[in-house]
Amino acid sequence: MLTPLWGMPEKVIGFEASGRVSNADYKERLIPALEKAIAEQGPIRFLFVLGKEFEGYEPTAMWDDTFFGLKHIKDFKKIAMVTDDSLYAGAVRLFAPMMSCDVKVFPLADREAALAWIAE
Repeated sequence: MLTPLWGMPEKVIGFEASGRVSNADYKERLIPALEKAIAEQGPIRFLFVLGKEFEGYEPTAMWDDTFFGLKHIKDFKKIAMVTDDSLYAGAVRLFAPMMSCDVKVFPLADREAALAWIAE
């Protein structure tokens, strides 16, 4: 499940993942919210938290994430991933150099530091 994070600083869009993230989560929640923000603001700052209850992605959700990222590769100013999951943190670090924006991974204990960094 993907839940919007409210009260974010200006031009920051935040979501938290919990449980198993489905294709419907991406298509009905995340993608429309990000596309709306990009259309209204231009390049955005994205805070993505994989919470303690996060269990992983359905394969189709991973495909949607990849396709969306490629389609909007220049529409992000910064991306902060907050997670203690070493597999997903490693994947983000691996692909970060291919992104056209700053990407940083933070542990869950540093969630506030991630928010401060993304808002800079």
